[in-house]
Amino acid sequence: MKTQKLTLTVMMIALLIVMAYLPAIPVGLVPIVVQNLGIMLAGALLGWRNGALAIIVWLFMAAIGLPVLVGGAGGFPHFFGATAGYIWAYPIAAALIGLSVQALDRLKKTNFVTLLLVILIFGVVLVDVSGAIGLHIVTHMPLPQALLLQLTYVPGDCAKAVIATVVTLALRRRFPQLTHV
Repeated sequence: MKTQKLTLTVMMIALLIVMAYLPAIPVGLVPIVVQNLGIMLAGALLGWRNGALAIIVWLFMAAIGLPVLVGGAGGFPHFFGATAGYIWAYPIAAALIGLSVQALDRLKKTNFVTLLLVILIFGVVLVDVSGAIGLHIVTHMPLPQALLLQLTYVPGDCAKAVIATVVTLALRRRFPQLTHV
């Protein structure tokens, strides 16, 4: 791995950890958090391989008990609790965002609308549906009810998708080496 890619990957992990200490908004079983913005940025800025790698390393840190999850939490039980569906979807979402952005770059079709759509599909829909499935499995909440609960998070997640799109495009204009051609 090139030094620059490694540095960006480590910086993304650090950003995810910093986001863990931003206050969450409690809403039922699953709080509204900022860390999924980091998931969106990881895929969009680092590409599929390094984006997923950053998320996997961050989740490994959480699994061994380091306080890197929301509110300074950590430990293996979080991977099987009410938020497990979201956690397991994070590396997949980052990878799919990265793959899609790389494809858009090759086709020279990366713009605000296409990037926002990619982030909405994989960073919002995929993660929220996975979160609903996790809630269904862990809490035995009926799946339709768990999916309906996700509507609580959609406005905030859409705002985070817009922020991730704006930040990604701004950083890519400033640092053209972030383009995945």
